[in-house]
Amino acid sequence: MMKGPLFYSKILLFGEYGIIEDSKGLSIPYNFFKGALKIPETPSEKSKNSNSILFDFYNHLKQIKGIADLDLILFEKHLNEGLYFDSSIPKGYGVGSSGALVAAVYDKYSNNKITVLENLTREKLLKLKTIFSKMESFFHGKSSGLDPLNSYLSIPILIKSKNDINVTGIPSQKSNGSGAVFLLDSGQTGSTAPMVSIFMEKMKSEGFRKIISSQFIKHTNSCVDSFLSGDIKSLFTNTKKLSKIVFENFKPMIPDEFHQLWKKGIDSGSYFLKLCGSGGGGYILGFAPDIEKAKNDLKDYNLEVVYHF
Repeated sequence: MMKGPLFYSKILLFGEYGIIEDSKGLSIPYNFFKGALKIPETPSEKSKNSNSILFDFYNHLKQIKGIADLDLILFEKHLNEGLYFDSSIPKGYGVGSSGALVAAVYDKYSNNKITVLENLTREKLLKLKTIFSKMESFFHGKSSGLDPLNSYLSIPILIKSKNDINVTGIPSQKSNGSGAVFLLDSGQTGSTAPMVSIFMEKMKSEGFRKIISSQFIKHTNSCVDSFLSGDIKSLFTNTKKLSKIVFENFKPMIPDEFHQLWKKGIDSGSYFLKLCGSGGGGYILGFAPDIEKAKNDLKDYNLEVVYHF
């Protein structure tokens, strides 16, 4: 039985939709969920399903073989032996399930891979991001390549613009801090491709474009800067503004039953919700100045704290 290294899920703290239009973004690894490539001793229903998706992915990789130098002969051999991606990362939840799979395949089958151990120049990061973007496009139409990059490197990534990405340090967590970032389970899955096409359709309207460029991107960038510099007061001021803009302009991406809850957070100041990835279901990301108060206000929901400050 073969077993490959673990690849983790990710959380895009800031930048969902914005990075399509060149805003800043900040993505962090989330080690709670993980996956690894395996060849089973005896195939199960789960491994067979995964194996069949990997076969389709293999056919996609054959089409783009000039982009990523992969050993497709070995990949095919392992697929015929039942290779599958054994993963606890929930699909359609905005935490990078396909990104982790892409990272694992690149890691295992790349002939001249760029490794985490070498000096990661901006050129190397952009090259990796381009390879991952082409590989992951199989799963959701248009991929930035950021999710696999985050999973592959397992370190926070700061996006300053489309062609300016860097690995970054984030302020260390305060285990006794009252503020927190959390994930709220919407109890349903979302799918990236249709959500992105709704966004692209909306971008055809001049009014929406103006909101994106003058407000959405501005507050997204301020959130990234405040978070990295540890300016918590400014972070919550901007997260609140961002939550309000999303609520007013991204309604299709917010599951209907969360509209009231979203507004309640903004009005009470107890928590501010935002999209985790493309939205439409999966996790909703939350920021709370006082996590105990927020937990109490959201006691009917499944809430997972991911970062304390």
